[in-house]
Amino acid sequence: MGTWGYKALESDEGLDVVGFLQDFINQHNESKQLLLRNSIQAMKNQGFFGETFEDIDFFYDMSAMALAEFYIHYLNTGQFYGKDSNDPNIHMTADKSSLTFILRYLKDIKDDVRDQHGSRELVELWSESQSWPEWQANLANLIERMEQEISHLAAMEKWK
Repeated sequence: MGTWGYKALESDEGLDVVGFLQDFINQHNESKQLLLRNSIQAMKNQGFFGETFEDIDFFYDMSAMALAEFYIHYLNTGQFYGKDSNDPNIHMTADKSSLTFILRYLKDIKDDVRDQHGSRELVELWSESQSWPEWQANLANLIERMEQEISHLAAMEKWK
């Protein structure tokens, strides 16, 4: 794990996610609408996530955290993380199922949901780090923001 900070986007694995998403955006920008669910499906197809949530892997966890950070960065800035030339006409949107998918990963990481091999490698590595409190706070913030976005979408659906 090559990291230079406590956030997933401050790691080699996080940059793998960014690179993949940048390529995905470039390939699908003709629609001017980037759907988070399509990004997740493409990431699943490329091995960024397991077949089920029971498939626990360091890279899957990092991918989920990086995707959450990527999406939140977009929400906060209107720009895609790490993209030199952002097309202001391309918009990223999410639905409840996409956000719930990411949230499930994040909560499983926070709760250190284990598989037959023991603890989650990502949690184990960070728990031994001096940046453990910052990493935990970042994870808590990601969870809180995903929950807020899900609530926001639910409220919007209610008003339709």
